[in-house]
Amino acid sequence: MRRSLEGAFREFAEARAGQLFRSGSLLTSGDTHLAEDLVQETLGRMYVVWGRSAVRLGNPAAYAQTVLVRAFLAHQRRRSAGERPSGDIPEQTAAGADDPSLRLTLLEALRQLPPKDRAVVVLRYWEDRSIEETADALHLSSAAVRTRSHRALARLRTQLGGDISEFAAQ
Repeated sequence: MRRSLEGAFREFAEARAGQLFRSGSLLTSGDTHLAEDLVQETLGRMYVVWGRSAVRLGNPAAYAQTVLVRAFLAHQRRRSAGERPSGDIPEQTAAGADDPSLRLTLLEALRQLPPKDRAVVVLRYWEDRSIEETADALHLSSAAVRTRSHRALARLRTQLGGDISEFAAQ
């Protein structure tokens, strides 16, 4: 029984690690090292609950995404979270992009958002979650998610100049 649970977890972890890493990279504004740490912490927490609640986890992928976001927010609350590496460009990006300058511009704009606003934007628009799913993952009300997403998008538009197509054309 235990071996089958471990095999099921291993399959889950192998299947979801890439998606979790991409989400983690967006949450951390391109800090791939921190994204790897968050994925590792997420999978570690998932492993702990896997055996005793694998049946109760209706959607383990969504649960893992929630754990990732909560781990990110917990990291942001730590005093050391304000430390930044000296280089401006990370060693690698989360996924290949046609235009690296656009990716860097978007990551820098995301970096300027407060952590909870960044989490709302990533969950709502990158992960394509509903308002209710996002609210549940972040322990917020639906109204708070709407407000945060509205303000975050307005801030991103201000930072990016209102029209993202000008960046896509470069």
